[in-house]
Amino acid sequence: MITDLPIAAPVLAADLVSYFPVLLIFVMAVVFVIVNIVASAIIGPQRAGATKGIAYESGMDPFGSTKKRFNVRFYMLAMTFLVFDVEIIFLYPWAVSFTQLKPSSPEAALFLGRILFFVATGIAAYIYAWRKGVFRWE
Repeated sequence: MITDLPIAAPVLAADLVSYFPVLLIFVMAVVFVIVNIVASAIIGPQRAGATKGIAYESGMDPFGSTKKRFNVRFYMLAMTFLVFDVEIIFLYPWAVSFTQLKPSSPEAALFLGRILFFVATGIAAYIYAWRKGVFRWE
């Protein structure tokens, strides 16, 4: 009865071993963060004072209220940047996958069509933002 079962344990172990580099990078990142926090607490200056306690903004002494309202164009520009930033991030895995396809295969044409649609959506977002005047600073 037990001999009728497929042997999945070695295959599963081999699949998990392929994730070891990802786990190693994750552990290295966590160790890096912890070491930097502890080192800055130990090595960093501990002196407090009136000058150290004030707000710092680009080398200028702060003046006026900090509750100033920003123009909505600032947020629209930030969102437009995020749209294109995320689009570029998605292009990298696509490019890696696309290079592994045969150029004359129908899958490659479909794959190319999908990414062209994705890029066209980003271009449409750019044109919309341009027409709304997001990129004009007054």
